Amino acid sequence: MTAADLRDLFLTTLTRRFGGNRRRWRMVMGEVKLYSRATHPHCNWAVTPSGSASENSAVEAVADDLRAAHPIIG
Repeated sequence: MTAADLRDLFLTTLTRRFGGNRRRWRMVMGEVKLYSRATHPHCNWAVTPSGSASENSAVEAVADDLRAAHPIIG
């Protein structure tokens, strides 16, 4: 899975679970940041949401679920 694939999965999950539209969620979640596997062996990606408190909470909830399923991406 690539960062682009993960972002698409994020957007699909957010719109299904919390409603709204992909454009707004894309703005809230920002980019998927990749880190080196050497320094981040358990999970090599992160997102930094920048929306309202409830939007940020939604992004973090989805991130927790996706980290369990996809901790390492390429």
